[in-house]
Amino acid sequence: MNQTFSQLGELLRSAVPTMVLLLLLYAMYHYVVHVPLQKVLAERRNRTQGAVERARADIAAAEAKSLEYENRLREAKLAIFRAQEAKRHQAQQARSEAVAQARARAGEQVKQAKAQIELQVKEARTGLQGEIDRLSNEIIRTILQPTGASTPAAGVRS
Repeated sequence: MNQTFSQLGELLRSAVPTMVLLLLLYAMYHYVVHVPLQKVLAERRNRTQGAVERARADIAAAEAKSLEYENRLREAKLAIFRAQEAKRHQAQQARSEAVAQARARAGEQVKQAKAQIELQVKEARTGLQGEIDRLSNEIIRTILQPTGASTPAAGVRS
């Protein structure tokens, strides 16, 4: 067993330079490759995250602008609708006023026409009354006239 321990001790002594070289290689790898690689990967991750965050911020800004545009568009449409409604209301009022004026003129014309008709009726009645008086006088004269005397209208008898 002593011999086994001495062989094991010899094996460990001959393995020490290999272990030292392996540890030195590990340390060199760690400081020359691993640490700079981790720094580059971390920087890359930060840049990627930064780009993603900037993209998210840009998307949020675009959505906000889109919402603002939609609100402005809605307000503009509403303003146009209100203006059209006001113009329609003004046109309706103008039409109503024109109809009222036309009715008033027509009513005035009807009054004037009725007055003229009344005047014509009075004139016709006056004229007819004069004609009635003239005809009645002529009839009375014809009836009361002696039978032998002839009148210019009596020349034609049936």
